[in-house]
Amino acid sequence: MTAKGRLLGVDYGAVRVGLAVCDSERIIASPLTIYHRRDGERDADYFKELVRSEQIVGLVVGLPVHMSGEEGGKAKEARAFGDRLASVTGLPVVYWDERYTTADAESHLRSAGLSLQQRKERLDKVAAQILLQAYLDATK
Repeated sequence: MTAKGRLLGVDYGAVRVGLAVCDSERIIASPLTIYHRRDGERDADYFKELVRSEQIVGLVVGLPVHMSGEEGGKAKEARAFGDRLASVTGLPVVYWDERYTTADAESHLRSAGLSLQQRKERLDKVAAQILLQAYLDATK
């Protein structure tokens, strides 16, 4: 992966995908949106356009691993999704351990005093932000 440029953090889900981006210097991650999956073709079109409009140079896909560090079925699904994104966008992909990101996101949103509905509307993109920020911090 190149040393500079914006990255897209991807919190994979079978129905919803949380997305976050970082600045071109890769200092800080920000939540972007939650994408509701449709079908293979529309998903590919969405991500190609997103990569173009946000000037993304690489993908960081969350890898849901077990507490033991072993990969299970969800990790295989996340890898397949990340491989598909890499194929349709032509960008490099890095898989990053996403243990605790959803719990951390829920805790932050609860601490902010948001209602259950407000938390649900933001959870996946905040989890993607936490995932991407962890990657940025670890690679500095």
